[in-house]
Amino acid sequence: MSRVVMDWDREARTGTAEAVLCEGKSPDIVAAIVDKALDHGRRLLLTRISEHHLTVLDRPGVDLDRESGTAILGPPSSDTRAGACIVTAGSSDIGIAREASRTLAFHGYAGPVISDVGVAGLWRLMERLDEIRSHRVLIAVAGMEGALFSVLTGLVRAPVIAVPSPVGYGVARDGAAALSSALATCAAGLTVVNTGNGFGAACAAIRMLRMADPE
Repeated sequence: MSRVVMDWDREARTGTAEAVLCEGKSPDIVAAIVDKALDHGRRLLLTRISEHHLTVLDRPGVDLDRESGTAILGPPSSDTRAGACIVTAGSSDIGIAREASRTLAFHGYAGPVISDVGVAGLWRLMERLDEIRSHRVLIAVAGMEGALFSVLTGLVRAPVIAVPSPVGYGVARDGAAALSSALATCAAGLTVVNTGNGFGAACAAIRMLRMADPE
């Protein structure tokens, strides 16, 4: 087994902690990483968990969330601050939204999710707009053509972070159309992360929040 080297000082250095990407790692490697975190008395966020990782993560002190494919080792944050609101176009995007929400929670920020407000039924978005506008940072998750990104950014003052979702078929397959739409938006100021990267969107949101409220 290759040597596991953790960047325990990353949060102090950058404001966001190292997370363990479980995709591509064997259960033995994931177990070794968890054991190392326990030895150091560290909390740990694990992402992209699949079924074959569950046997080594089903242990006391690990909070598993299958919908988001994440696990959190250690107690929850004792102080939850106002964070970012995650807005999804459809219920098919909820797994990515949950990954973002869980990443925020791991770092001590609230991450409420408002789902199923895609622009195909624009009234659904408009009905929740006052609630959405009450948040300082927004994370938008959408697949298909990704129209939510531009529409939402044109309606709010808060920074919007777009997460293209790999939901769709044909030219929209694997989030390609949503990613292109986000990058080509005419709504000035939209921030874009890679397809399906709820974790990265949450980390961007945390940096924005910490710049606004320096500790």
